[in-house]
Amino acid sequence: MNKFRKMSLLLALVLALALVVAGCGGKKAEEPAPAPSEEPEEFLVGFVYVSPVGDGGWTYAHDQGRQYLEANVPGVKTIFYEAVKEGPDAERVITELAEKGARVIFATSFGFMDSMLNVAEKYPDVVFKHCSGYKTADNMGTYFGKIYQARYLSGIAAGMKTETNKIGYVAAFPIPEVIRGINAFTLGVRSVNPDATVSVVWTNTWYDPGTEKQAALGLLDMGADVIAQHQDTPGPMQAAEERGAWGISYNSDMTRFAPNAIMTGPVWNWGPYYVKTVKAVMDGTWTSSQYWGPMSDGIVDLAPYNEKVMTPEMIEAVEAAKAKVLAGELDIFTGPIKDQSGQVKVPEGTSMTDEEKLGFNWFVEGVIGTL
Repeated sequence: MNKFRKMSLLLALVLALALVVAGCGGKKAEEPAPAPSEEPEEFLVGFVYVSPVGDGGWTYAHDQGRQYLEANVPGVKTIFYEAVKEGPDAERVITELAEKGARVIFATSFGFMDSMLNVAEKYPDVVFKHCSGYKTADNMGTYFGKIYQARYLSGIAAGMKTETNKIGYVAAFPIPEVIRGINAFTLGVRSVNPDATVSVVWTNTWYDPGTEKQAALGLLDMGADVIAQHQDTPGPMQAAEERGAWGISYNSDMTRFAPNAIMTGPVWNWGPYYVKTVKAVMDGTWTSSQYWGPMSDGIVDLAPYNEKVMTPEMIEAVEAAKAKVLAGELDIFTGPIKDQSGQVKVPEGTSMTDEEKLGFNWFVEGVIGTL
């Protein structure tokens, strides 16, 4: 009996233990497995700059756009190379970005075009975007804005401000982009002051503060009392400030560098475009294209008016023309437009096509300078 009772007790204990184990196992099976703690995949975007990010102008504006992109698109990390020389060095840097895993690469100078195209052929899974150029591939597009619209508006301010009717323009290279801007600015000047002329000096550099400033000083010595520019630094504006003249800046709001000279100036707003482009690549909707956005897209604008230098009448005139540009009612390159020799290049009642604007190789009447 003792033996039987011991066996019964042992059996009861075994059964009880089996139920406990079974119950525990059933509970664990019903609970969801913990999710693996993995970081989301990093989406790397690269930028190539022709000048330092501290240039206060062209590259500074692009870098503000880069920072805007990183702050507004989760998962995106950016990397940039600054002061990259156009040519073989650019190709090396663009290749390095592709090798580092960049999914999108933006090259921000006209002279990077051929280098980027060469690299794009070798990395078909990477999206390449070239600023201000015209060559494309299945995985390479171009982008720019119609900054000439803002240049025309700034020309109105310059034309109303000048007292000598001599305006100086410090320009980088005689390429269509720069020529187009000079022409638009001059048309703006002469829309309010037909007697004014715009003298152009070429520096053959995008970024050289000393050279840019010296070019402006030379124009001031020739009687100019307003200086405009297509350069990357505030050098020309600082020259105007030192001489008690006035200035039309470019790329970003440079007023802090010449607070008593700068009236306003065309500026870039790259951030929203960079966000839109990268999001399209991320969601698989991106296709190669040639983007040339108007002022109404917000990619180009004017820097805040400096009321220390601009009168209410000047601001009112610029704002009236700006409203027409934004509404699509003012096409700046509509005839009649003459060239420097007085020959009609755009007849009355006609407008230049985008292709013609992108290929500008002549100056409008009122420009003093050679190509």
